[in-house]
Amino acid sequence: MDEAVERAKQRLEQAAEGRVEPAAVDAALERTREALEALAQTTAELQAGLPGDIQEGLSEHFRPSARHLAEVRGLMNQVIGRLERLEGDLLAERHGRVDDLALLVDLIASGWQTVNDRLAKIEQALGPHANVVELNERRESA
Repeated sequence: MDEAVERAKQRLEQAAEGRVEPAAVDAALERTREALEALAQTTAELQAGLPGDIQEGLSEHFRPSARHLAEVRGLMNQVIGRLERLEGDLLAERHGRVDDLALLVDLIASGWQTVNDRLAKIEQALGPHANVVELNERRESA
């Protein structure tokens, strides 16, 4: 019984160790945003280095594409925000379930401990040499 409780507690601890800290998620998102900003800055520098007529021709040629890219960027930001909320909700739900399971294991373990204590008191009251066979014989003779 104690081994089963210990195994359950170990599994709960392992599940708790797998929790992703919100700070780690925020740090990863911040690094991603910084990388995107660096890419945008490099692109702007490359564009500024082009001769005026080529730059104007490229701007005119890619103007519709730029609008589409801006729309896609806006949609991607919305998707990222929604995914972040979903991930947070999912992690919160998972953590809640792990915590509920830990509580359930503790309740079951304490319930069995109570049963063991009661049985020990009964055995102590019957005496050191009493066993189940003697109890059955006493019942039958009564």
